[in-house]
Amino acid sequence: MPELQLFYPPRHDFQPPSLYLDLLQRRAMEDQVNLWWFGEPRHSLMCYCASVALILGLGLGGVCLLSTITTSMSSEWRLGVGTTLCLLSLAVLLKQLLSSAIQDMNCVHSRRRIDQLKSGGQADPALILVVGVAVMLCGTVLLCVTTINKASGEGDDSVEMLVSGLVLMAAGLGMALAVAAYGVLVYFKRRREQTRRMRAIRARRLGRGSVRVFCVSGGQLNQARRETASSRTSLI
Repeated sequence: MPELQLFYPPRHDFQPPSLYLDLLQRRAMEDQVNLWWFGEPRHSLMCYCASVALILGLGLGGVCLLSTITTSMSSEWRLGVGTTLCLLSLAVLLKQLLSSAIQDMNCVHSRRRIDQLKSGGQADPALILVVGVAVMLCGTVLLCVTTINKASGEGDDSVEMLVSGLVLMAAGLGMALAVAAYGVLVYFKRRREQTRRMRAIRARRLGRGSVRVFCVSGGQLNQARRETASSRTSLI
């Protein structure tokens, strides 16, 4: 009948090099508040570039509409849409300036607040989504006004209003879809990192508490006994 012998190896806090480096990096970032602002450089750079593009696009669009007020027959919608675009551009610019000022003054030491205010944090996608919805709303209003003017026969700038409304709706819808795609990518990335951490923790726990089992058959025991008896006989 086979017998089992259990050998318990000593517990070593051995960790893979990649996991050990990740732990060191995480501890260093936890100790330094200034490093919290640069935790995800790719996301920060992406959101910063998107904010700069929004500031330039909305600002130029609003200035172009405001500059054509004096040369057009109907200037009400140009004034309203141009002013709205300029205000949205200033809102995005104000958020970037506020984040930079808070970072330079080092007056926020809460990890949650920093994750909200930094470039690529929670505030940037929310602000871009709000701006996209506002731009899409402006385009919808322009299309509705164009339809009403065509029905009443007062469409002096109906073609320009129609083109402006379609452009604004497309831009706002594009911004909303971009924010949705960004959120999906961030969600899947965090899930993947969480799964990788859980696997590393499980592997480390299994490495610590593993039990090595060696199977010794009856034939091997009898052979060992015969060898021991023969060696004793030779010694005698």
